[in-house]
Amino acid sequence: MNDDVTVQDNPPQSRYEAHVGRALAGFAVYDLADGVIIFVHTEVDPKFEGKGIGGAIARFALDDVRSVGERRVVPSCPFIKAWIDKHPEYQSLTQP
Repeated sequence: MNDDVTVQDNPPQSRYEAHVGRALAGFAVYDLADGVIIFVHTEVDPKFEGKGIGGAIARFALDDVRSVGERRVVPSCPFIKAWIDKHPEYQSLTQP
């Protein structure tokens, strides 16, 4: 992954965003409900595909959810679901 990638939560937009320099490289949109965060869509700009942007977003977002500890994850987004499936250390965050 590129070291110039920064990921942060953007609550007004309800999404986690990855930037490379000033460029928006990708994002994961979420909805908040009672006790859960529902990841609904992840998108990476085509010029940044294959550079670990999606994985950086997933890891940051899930680590953020874990650190706050108030919500369970509902991975409605196929990318987030597949990423969690490949990283079993995050499966405990998912809604049973």
